[in-house]
Amino acid sequence: MASDPLHIKGSIVIAGWELTEQFVLAGGPGGQNVNKVSTAVQLFFDLRNSPSLNDRIKANAAGLAGRRLSKDGVLMIEANRFRSQERNREDARERLKALILEAAEPPPPPRKKTRPSKGAVERRLKEKAGRSGVKKMRAKPSGD
Repeated sequence: MASDPLHIKGSIVIAGWELTEQFVLAGGPGGQNVNKVSTAVQLFFDLRNSPSLNDRIKANAAGLAGRRLSKDGVLMIEANRFRSQERNREDARERLKALILEAAEPPPPPRKKTRPSKGAVERRLKEKAGRSGVKKMRAKPSGD
């Protein structure tokens, strides 16, 4: 299944030759099955050198990947939620797809600068003057 291309969205498709899978022993509950069968999947994807993604998506994905990204720019996703190799393989591919979809989202629109209304400024200054008066009344009377 690693040779199948991974369709992300629209024009974003990762070719099968870019994905490498390695099967390892999974920990946790499962009895003899865990001890004998390599059900966990490690999916490797060379993010830095991938021709399928543009530079913006690569940079965003690298930021989202965190510790899963090696110094060489290879992304490793480990899936061991399920007891079968096939379901773990699908899970790893879905997680890669979700990460790239999140990285492909357009940036948020820039913030519009706003100014407080004239009434809001006047109310704030009036409140400040009121607080100032209260604090002046607390002071000791001056000995004139």
